[in-house]
Amino acid sequence: MIQNWYIIFIAALVPMVMGFVWYNPKVLGTLWMSASGMTEEKSAKAQKPLVYGLSYLFSCMIALALLVVTIHQMHIFSIFDGQAGLGVDGSELMTRITNFLGEDINNFRTFSHGAFHGTVAGLFIVLPVLATNAMFEAKGFTYIAVNAGYWIISLALMGGIVCQWA
Repeated sequence: MIQNWYIIFIAALVPMVMGFVWYNPKVLGTLWMSASGMTEEKSAKAQKPLVYGLSYLFSCMIALALLVVTIHQMHIFSIFDGQAGLGVDGSELMTRITNFLGEDINNFRTFSHGAFHGTVAGLFIVLPVLATNAMFEAKGFTYIAVNAGYWIISLALMGGIVCQWA
């Protein structure tokens, strides 16, 4: 089902690259710093290798989750979870699955389809989580809009990448 696992690692770069652009002071960085209460001094104290390393790891986890969200054919495998022959080329079970999917095995495997599902995940999962946390932290609308916008666009791009090329 997944032919190009390395695409996960490529898609995981999207939030990193987006972050460098989105949070740049010439784009939305100054606005975000003001809305979040971040200062240059606080930023300088961060352990950058740890922050970037963990951010990339988390982005890999998100890319893996987007496989299931964007590629509908993956769900058939959950029906047969634990049965002998699952994932074994040429097994009776895999032959049944392949015959069932037939020509539809690659339906909806487009960038636009993945981007749509990534956007929906951003709007209906990330936005409510960020907004809830922000409200309890007494952050304003600007903080929510900047961060949610970043994640909605990042998830749209990641979803498109994994759906089209994974």
